Amino acid sequence: MAGRKKPLVVITRKLPDPVETRMRELFDARLNVEDRPMSQAELIAAVKEADVLVPTVTDTIDAAVIAEAGENLRLIANFGNGIEKIDIAAATARGITVTNTPGVLTEDTADMTMALILSVPRRLTEGANILPEGKKWAGWSPTWMLGRRIWGKRLGIVGMGRIGTAVARRAKAFGLSIHYHNRHRVMGALEDELEATYWESLDQMLARMDIISVNCPSTPATYHLLSARRLALMQPSAYLVNTARGDLIDEEALVKMLENGKLAGVGLDVYENEPAINPRLLKLAARGKAVLLPHMGSATLEGRIDMGEKVIINIRAFCDGHRPPDRVIPSRV
Repeated sequence: MAGRKKPLVVITRKLPDPVETRMRELFDARLNVEDRPMSQAELIAAVKEADVLVPTVTDTIDAAVIAEAGENLRLIANFGNGIEKIDIAAATARGITVTNTPGVLTEDTADMTMALILSVPRRLTEGANILPEGKKWAGWSPTWMLGRRIWGKRLGIVGMGRIGTAVARRAKAFGLSIHYHNRHRVMGALEDELEATYWESLDQMLARMDIISVNCPSTPATYHLLSARRLALMQPSAYLVNTARGDLIDEEALVKMLENGKLAGVGLDVYENEPAINPRLLKLAARGKAVLLPHMGSATLEGRIDMGEKVIINIRAFCDGHRPPDRVIPSRV
């Protein structure tokens, strides 16, 4: 690559120290010590000179940025599984390979999904805030802070991939009945293990579930998959949890339903316009109708280090003339 002894690798955000240290050992790595998100102009400057760009899931590497790439840029090694903000077609047209980090965050995200499934019906954040906020607590009462039982409820999983399956295994252990909607039905052995019911129609599943968990990827085909029409199919006593991507749900319609009492509650780790949060959602959270997390579903040190190791493996394989193990295949996007 451009005759350098080591490839110039530009990293757009601060990564865990062990990952950055290894990057410096192996590559001519340019770090973002301040951890300030790059502007479009800064991303363009990076792609003009880099051999490898390491963006994160919040960086927009669109056609305009890729059009400015220098001749040396041959790999975009994404730090994250989601590649919806990278224009894969534009990269492919320029002969630029794109990789991601699938699989490493499955268990962490499933843990957080299960935490929200428990938190919303059982009113955990409301209860946890009583004592720290100095509110008067008279002690146990038969009718105070009543939530809803989890055991025996029907959980509908939208997207039965790695994360959806991991959520199902956890939920089954908590006594929930597993239902799912997916582009393709999973293997019979997995259905038997989970005692899962497959719904070919998402509409029919939404209308019958006590809790819905959204665990599918963000693509043009899944934008507002849970539209206003589909959200209206849900029972007023139902709960909705989303740890996937914010644009999978029509957030404005969701807020209206919560405000009008047409949905029991939501647990969200992602938002349609993040990092901006709809102020009406914040008001709903104050009323106990929503548990809101700041996109921390995969935020474990172990998970981030695993992601970094995958990025490094992809870069080394590519620079050694081999096919990176996590290459994004354009036809599958």
